[in-house]
Amino acid sequence: MKDIFLVASGVLTLVSAIPYLRDIIQRKTKPRIVTWFNWSLLTGIATAAAIADHQWPSAVITGAATIATSLIVIFGLHYGDTKIESFDVACQLTAILGLVLWLITNDPLIAIAITVFVDFIAGLPTFRHAWQKPQEETASAFLIAVVGSLFAIAALNEPNLSGVLYPIYITLANAVLVIFICFSPHRHKQKS
Repeated sequence: MKDIFLVASGVLTLVSAIPYLRDIIQRKTKPRIVTWFNWSLLTGIATAAAIADHQWPSAVITGAATIATSLIVIFGLHYGDTKIESFDVACQLTAILGLVLWLITNDPLIAIAITVFVDFIAGLPTFRHAWQKPQEETASAFLIAVVGSLFAIAALNEPNLSGVLYPIYITLANAVLVIFICFSPHRHKQKS
């Protein structure tokens, strides 16, 4: 059963990009490229750390997320919003600092913890964008990612901190994005 959950996690994480990519092409969604680039980099690092620590469920979800976020960067560069604001720069610099700290420590658990922290900082432009301009984000993509993350958690054989940290974080982060997109007071203001 755990293998089914693991496969479902990877598939759903990949599938979560489809509605987002569709909306990018239709110019409905405008991804913050800085965030998605960082997410691609960070999920790649988290995948390497999870593999090093033999945390396969975490590696599957982060590996699938690396592919999905990389596709969003590629499509977003062509169809999306490529402007960079000072807030994006501040988040990028903090993300780089986190990467440097990870390189210094060279420990899988510390790498995953730093990746979660840096992922959150790197995601702040998208969180802000989802709150301020919810019609420019795709709630269904983040909702599918929540379900994929829950399957990754269910697939864990012997849950330990290095195995559950990223899947729990990504579940919560995606859930918050869904809430921001669906319930932002800016959503109603922009539709009227």
